[in-house]
Amino acid sequence: MLDMITLGIFDAAALFQFFVDHASYLFVFLFMVIESSFIPFPSEVVVPPAAYLACQDGNPMNIYVVVLVATAGALTGALINYYLSVWIGRPLVYKFANSRLGHACLIDQAKVEHAEAYFDKHGAVSTFVGRLIPAVRQLISIPAGLARMNVSVFSLFTALGALVWNCILALLGWWLARTVSLNDLFKQVESYNSYLTYAGLVLGVLCVAYILYKAFSKKNNSK
Repeated sequence: MLDMITLGIFDAAALFQFFVDHASYLFVFLFMVIESSFIPFPSEVVVPPAAYLACQDGNPMNIYVVVLVATAGALTGALINYYLSVWIGRPLVYKFANSRLGHACLIDQAKVEHAEAYFDKHGAVSTFVGRLIPAVRQLISIPAGLARMNVSVFSLFTALGALVWNCILALLGWWLARTVSLNDLFKQVESYNSYLTYAGLVLGVLCVAYILYKAFSKKNNSK
């Protein structure tokens, strides 16, 4: 349910109606910045209705531009999380690692540095897959920032993951534009929300499986 995704902070139905009444590329961008930052906000109330409206005769929006603008907003929000983690979170993590409590928990600066190096090397996969999983996409930028993952690599894989997810949401809006009235749009998007969650999880699993397959294939070929 969309109202569960908002964690009780937002009224999903009211947000949905507000967006439908004021839909524009600017609102697509701003709402997706919020959705992709640390504020729990459902992208399902933005991209599907925007795509739906873009498919209506006389509407100035274009569904392809909606996807691109939504992806740009998602990337911007993710970069906010990334840099907040770099500037605020990382010093706190190192302060804990160098404290007596940190040492009592078997954590020290060397281990944190090792974890950062590992994420910098392998974090691209986690970043891409994380963008496809609801409730994870807002958080995946935090470990990337803590590890100081290369920002260009982070941006590339974040944008790719967000693009895939926004295409799924836009396809839902496109299909609903041909099957339901505007008055029933929110109810239909809400009913399909669980399927969207499953689709994100399946895509994530398939991506991980493919990456593992390629990795092991290379090892086998090198023997």
